[in-house]
Amino acid sequence: MILVLAALKTLKLVLTIYQDRQMLNGTNIFLIGMMGAGKSTVGKLLAQKLGHNFLDTDPLIEQCAGKSIPDIFANDGEESFRDLEQQVLSQVSAYTRLVVATGGGIVMRSLNWSHLHDGIVVWIDVPVEILHDRLKTESNHRPLLQTENLLQRLIDIYEQRRDRYAQADISIMVNADETPEAVSDRLLEMIQTRIIPDRLK
Repeated sequence: MILVLAALKTLKLVLTIYQDRQMLNGTNIFLIGMMGAGKSTVGKLLAQKLGHNFLDTDPLIEQCAGKSIPDIFANDGEESFRDLEQQVLSQVSAYTRLVVATGGGIVMRSLNWSHLHDGIVVWIDVPVEILHDRLKTESNHRPLLQTENLLQRLIDIYEQRRDRYAQADISIMVNADETPEAVSDRLLEMIQTRIIPDRLK
């Protein structure tokens, strides 16, 4: 009986993925949210399940600039980074069948939304306390987190961006004990049930 139930669950998931692929018709999915939200990890899993390719804008920016993001911030300033980010997003949005993990601050420029709305925008919303636990050992490598009070800095950034994040087509709140696999499975269901096919024509 257990094996039968497991088989039925697998079949349901396969059918769901097939329906999602048909419904999406190559439409891109853009993942937005705070640094440390798991956009890259979840994005790779989601792309595999949808038969899409996966891209992360941050490595693309580094390739274009020929230097790391911390070096861009240190040598050229945040505005130069945002200009590069905007250019990369513009180029990426011209393609189809992509799941794209974006930088946390990409939502702050209105022009970027014209590109994001070419696809489905998904906000991966993670409580700040969880972000703090994830980022406290790597804050030295993140230009916007160079501060003694990391938690307060994350709270401030979240408050600055929350209204922009809330403009996403889909918002998913991640639980503390939820795995990236579980998050990607929930996203599949949300895409299937919440996105109107006419929106994608």
